[in-house]
Amino acid sequence: MEQRELTREERAAIRALVVKWCANYDRAVGCLPLDCECYMLGKTWTGPLCRYFRAAVLPLDPVLEAALTVPGPVETRTCPLCGRPALLGGRRRYCSPACAQAALRAQKRSYMRKKRG
Repeated sequence: MEQRELTREERAAIRALVVKWCANYDRAVGCLPLDCECYMLGKTWTGPLCRYFRAAVLPLDPVLEAALTVPGPVETRTCPLCGRPALLGGRRRYCSPACAQAALRAQKRSYMRKKRG
């Protein structure tokens, strides 16, 4: 995979994931196993990632995961319900099961209103 510079949005997403979800990160110390500043917070290019971040934290954001691991541009669409970017391919229309459930409830509600009226 060809290395490229991370965009501002990708760096912000990485920072947010590390600060919120990384079990090895502490605000006072940084990376607890290495006892230094977190490697992922200063990252500006694609390439090697922290093993823990890649295995446990990065799957929480599938769009960022695809952007960092898949060669070439990643095509995303917005979820029709909440508007967040998501990897929507094939038959998948919503970004999460919660959005799919909410859309199904709205569809059923609309159908029942139409049927009653």
